[in-house]
Amino acid sequence: MRQSPPFRDPTSQTTARQHPTIASVSHAIVKTAAPSMPQYTLWQLVAYMVRLGTIGFGGPVALVGYMHRDLVEQRGWISESDYKEGMTLSQLAPGPLATQLAIYLGFVHYRLAGATLVGIAFVLPSFLMVLAIGWAYVRFGGLPWMQSVFYGVGAAVIGIIASSAYKLTTRAVGTDRLLWAIFGVSAAVTIITESEIVWLFFAAGFLVYAVRTPPKWLRAPPPNAMRGAAWTGIPMSLLAAPAAAFLGLPLLGQVAVYFTLAGSFVFGSVLAIVPFLYGGVVKEYGWLTDQQFVDAVAVAMITPGPVVITVGFIGYLIAEVPGACVAALGVFLPCYLITIFFAPFFKKHGRARSVVAIVDGVTAAAIGAIAGAVVVLGQRSITDGTTASIAVGSLLVLWRWKVPEPLVVLGAAILGCFAHPMHL
Repeated sequence: MRQSPPFRDPTSQTTARQHPTIASVSHAIVKTAAPSMPQYTLWQLVAYMVRLGTIGFGGPVALVGYMHRDLVEQRGWISESDYKEGMTLSQLAPGPLATQLAIYLGFVHYRLAGATLVGIAFVLPSFLMVLAIGWAYVRFGGLPWMQSVFYGVGAAVIGIIASSAYKLTTRAVGTDRLLWAIFGVSAAVTIITESEIVWLFFAAGFLVYAVRTPPKWLRAPPPNAMRGAAWTGIPMSLLAAPAAAFLGLPLLGQVAVYFTLAGSFVFGSVLAIVPFLYGGVVKEYGWLTDQQFVDAVAVAMITPGPVVITVGFIGYLIAEVPGACVAALGVFLPCYLITIFFAPFFKKHGRARSVVAIVDGVTAAAIGAIAGAVVVLGQRSITDGTTASIAVGSLLVLWRWKVPEPLVVLGAAILGCFAHPMHL
């Protein structure tokens, strides 16, 4: 059986002949850095991502499923192992799941250029859609038909989020008592504070890590009590100066900083960003009203592509087109940088027990925040018997008949058009 000729590096042929062991190691490193020849062009993959971003409904779980079906099973462009590695990295890192996976798949064979072009191709179609919807919302938002549509859709969104929270809880939390405790605390904190506490996620990850795989330094007692006291004071002192500087920034600067933090510290399902955004854009800074925020989530549900593109709509309501661009860039840039930075090293450490433990803790806290967001947002969207019926009906339809979410939202919009005039 004929074998392919060995790799030859023209700059190191002499060393390779004299030191076979070094040559074999060098060969392995180069083989890892330079993947096998792809069976597709970069522009074919870019065209596919444009199409998926234009017609891909159903949320992150559906989108990553489409990528596996089309790119792994049907076309054979991406190997099963590369896809699984991309999925694991996307689940571990903060940011939108489907977007991170698309960026990773672009990185597999075409590295930085592939990751960049594929990420833009996947996000751009839905971003242009929410810009158009944002313009119509601002231009015609006072008209009864627009109010009627969001009257029904806003209630349906509560049912959709509740359904997602239930599915995520049963899959990720399971029967683990520690994870259930984290879930409960996170949900309660979200309901009480009406916002997402980012540091609670880190604490949850560290707690599960410490319980399941405690390191040696954690088992040893601290040298003195003052060290722990000094450490607990560090976060507040570090946060005080950035917070003061943040308030002095112009509006676009504040939007850029806030949405970059949202993209950098939101783990779990894409819906985990909902309570985080609500706590900032509504409660803390007052950029949007309660109804505008619920409408923004509804826009994300009725448009294809990544659901987190709702930040483009929110940014448009804050500062029109510049605000939309800055908000979208702030959310998507961190996940892009994280993906291209960790992709080359992920094979070695991604399946370590300690990493898995941290992810389990963070995920449980994120799902708890989603469950708490159902209560917080439901208090704003469910205002009467009609909206309550739409929310409960949406939840039952999703749970019993597994109807696609865009159809549920469309049905709620139609019901809203009929019900809202009578409501007035």
